Amino acid sequence: MSTQTARPAPVRLWLGALPPWLRAALGLAAIALGAVIVVRPTASLGVLAVLIGAGLVLSGLLELVGGGQGEDGEPTPRWRALMAVVWIAAGVLVLLFPDLTVRSVALVVGIAVIAAGVLSVLASLRPGITADARVASMLLGLAGIGFGLLALLGSDITLLVVTIVLGGRLIVVGLLEVRRAVRGRRGRPTATDAAPAATGRWMRTLTVAVTLAVGVAAGGLTAVLRGGGPVTDAFYAAPRTVPDEPGQLIRSEAFTRGVPAGAVGWRILYTTTDGDGGPAVASGVVVVPAAGFGEWPVISWAHGTTGVAQQCAPSLLAQPFESGAMSVLPEIVANGWALVQADGMGLGAASPPAYLVGDPSGRADLDAVRAARQIPAADLGAQTAAWGWSDGGATALWAGATGAAYAPDVPLVGVAALAPMADPASVVANLPTVSGGSVIASFTMAAYAARYDDVTYAAYIRPESDDSARRMAEHCLAGPGVLVPVLAEVGQTSDPDLFAVPPTEGAFGARLTENVPPSTIAVPLLLAQGKDDVLVPPPVQDAFVGASCSAGQIVDYRLYAGLGHVDLVAAASPLVPQLMEWTKARLSGEPGIAGCNRAEY
Repeated sequence: MSTQTARPAPVRLWLGALPPWLRAALGLAAIALGAVIVVRPTASLGVLAVLIGAGLVLSGLLELVGGGQGEDGEPTPRWRALMAVVWIAAGVLVLLFPDLTVRSVALVVGIAVIAAGVLSVLASLRPGITADARVASMLLGLAGIGFGLLALLGSDITLLVVTIVLGGRLIVVGLLEVRRAVRGRRGRPTATDAAPAATGRWMRTLTVAVTLAVGVAAGGLTAVLRGGGPVTDAFYAAPRTVPDEPGQLIRSEAFTRGVPAGAVGWRILYTTTDGDGGPAVASGVVVVPAAGFGEWPVISWAHGTTGVAQQCAPSLLAQPFESGAMSVLPEIVANGWALVQADGMGLGAASPPAYLVGDPSGRADLDAVRAARQIPAADLGAQTAAWGWSDGGATALWAGATGAAYAPDVPLVGVAALAPMADPASVVANLPTVSGGSVIASFTMAAYAARYDDVTYAAYIRPESDDSARRMAEHCLAGPGVLVPVLAEVGQTSDPDLFAVPPTEGAFGARLTENVPPSTIAVPLLLAQGKDDVLVPPPVQDAFVGASCSAGQIVDYRLYAGLGHVDLVAAASPLVPQLMEWTKARLSGEPGIAGCNRAEY
C-alpha cells in the first residue's frame, strides 16, 4: 500500500464524487463531440473553433472528473489538475476568440498539447507508479509533444491532424469515463477487481501507443508533403545593382533537368521591366539543339499555371517543362528550333507575382529572348514565334500586342495562344463552377493583392477562408502540398467560392478588366480552344475572339471537339501537328489568313 499523502483539491474531490449517471453523461458527450470533430475535421473555421474550444474544455473536465482517486485507488497526482487547467484555459481562449485564424487555433491547440505532454512525461518519472502507468504516461506525453510540434513548426496538415487527434482523444477518454461510471468504482479495488483493472490499464497503454503511432504517421505525411519541394538557390539572387536596360543577361549556367536527348540547356537570370516601369530581375530556361548549323529560330514559350510562389518557377521544378504543359519539347528540338521559357515574374527571381497581370508578363517573355541571345553557345537566330497556354496564352497575347513597341529587336513572326485566359474577369467569375477553381482563385488573389494596393484580402475574401486562400497560394500546382489546403476548404462545400464579394466588382474587377490583352497584334495570330474546356469555357473564348475581331484584330480561331483545357496541349492532341505546321509557315515567311476565321475540328 502506498504511503502517498497527496490530497486532491476540493474541486476535484467534488467532481470525483459526481453520481455515476452524470459522469457517464460527460463521457458520452465526449464521445459524441470527438466523433463530430473526427468526421468533420475540415469544417468552416467558425464551427471548428467552437468544436475545438468545447473539446479542450471537456478534456480538462474529464481530467478532473477522473477523480479524487485513480484506477488503483491512489490519490490522483496533482499534475493531472495542472493538465486540466491547461486544457480548459486553451479551450476558453478559443471560445472567447472565435475569429482566430486557422493558424492561430492550431497554435493554441499545439501549445496546450505540448504543455500537457511535458507534464505527462514528467509524471511518468515519479517513483512508486506501476509499470503500465509509467509506459502509458510516457507514451501519451511523447505523443502530445509530437503533435504540438507539428502545430508550432507550421505544417500545413496541422489543423487536420490536431482535430483528428483531439477528437480521438475525446472518444478514448469518454469511453474510459463511461466504463468507470458503469462499473461504479469507488475507493480501492477488491481482489476480484484486480485482474480487470490491470487489463484496463494495459488497454489504455495500448491505446496511447496507437495514438503515438498515428502521430508518427502524421509527421511522416508532413515530411512527404513538405519535403522534396523546390527551393530557390543563390542563382536567383539579384546583384547589388541591376542594369536599367531590360533584356540584359545577368548570369547563366548549364541546365540538364528535363532537357531531351540531342539538346543542351541553360538557366538564365536577366533584367526586365516591372509593372511600374522600373527595372526587375527574372529567370528562365533556354534549350537548343546540340548539333546543327545554329542561329536557331526561337519558340518563346509562356508556360501554364505552376503557382505564384517564388519556388514555383518551372526552372526549379522536378519537371521544368511538363509542369507548365510543354509536352512537345523533343519535337521542337527535332525541328531545329530553340525554346526560351521564362519562369514568369515573381517565380524564381524575387518580385511580386504577375499571374494574369499582362504587361509585365509579356515583357518578361520578350526580355528572356533578348537575354538568351547573349549566350554565345546558344547561337539563337533572329526569328521568334510566341506560344503560350492557359495563363501563358494570355502572356503570349500580351507579348504580341506590345512587342513591337517594347521590344522591336524581337520581331515576332506569329503568336499562338492555346486556351488562353484572355479575359481574366470572365475566367475568375467562372471559377466557382470548376473543380479546383479555388486554387486558381487563390493564385489570382495573391498576385493582384501583391500588385495592386486597391485589391485586398479583407475586401474580397471571406474571413473564414482567408487563411486557406493564403496557404493555397504558397504552394506549387505541380506539388502534392497544394492538396491539403484545398481539402481544408473543400470540407465546407464541393469546391468553395473564396470570395465574399464577387471579384468582378469594384477595384478587383477593374484590375482584371485592364489585363485583357489589347487587340493590337500585327502578326498572324492562332488561337486554339478545346470545346470541352471547363476552366476557360468556349463561350468566354468566343466572346473574346468576337470583341478582338470587331476591334480589327485578325484571328485564326480553331476549336477542337472533345478536348479539355489540358487535353488541348497534350502530345497526342490534334492541335500539335497543326501548331507545328502553322509555325513552320510563319518561320518561312508565309502570310497568315487575311481576316478572322473560325474552324472546328
